[in-house]
Parts: sequence; structure tokens; C-alpha cells
Amino acid sequence: MSYLPHPCFKKTKQVWMRTCCRVNQNVMAKYSEKAGEKVERALHEEKEGKLKTGTGKKVTSRKQAIAIGLSEARKAGAKVPDKK
Repeated sequence: MSYLPHPCFKKTKQVWMRTCCRVNQNVMAKYSEKAGEKVERALHEEKEGKLKTGTGKKVTSRKQAIAIGLSEARKAGAKVPDKK
């Protein structure tokens, strides 16, 4: 009978590597490819200074740009977790 490790471990190059289940940490949410594209576009616009909020103000933070990208992806029907 062979030893079966926890499912979060996988064997690569004769070494067991932990892939998730860190102590006291949650596994990141899975986003669709379409959602990633929306976020990438929003970040690009934010970098160029072209991204605006709903009220017309310029977006200055990366977090805000990511939130706008995820919101647009939700509206487009992409697989994105709900807001908390």
C-alpha cells in the first residue's frame, strides 16, 4: 500500500510540492478568461490615464481599476464571483 498525501500536494521532479491549502489562507477565486481580459483592459486604460469612474473622475488606484474591470465582466456575463 502506497502513501497518498493530502490532495493539495503534487509530485514534480521527485519532490512533493504544496499547491494550495496554506495555513490560515483561502484559495484564490477562479475567474474566467473573459473576466481576465476585461481587467487587463481596465488596468491598461488606468495606466494611460483614460479610465474614468461612473461620475467621470479619473481612476488613480490599481484596486479601483480591477474593481471596474470585474464589474464590467459581471455585466457581460463572465464567470466572476459575486461581490462580498
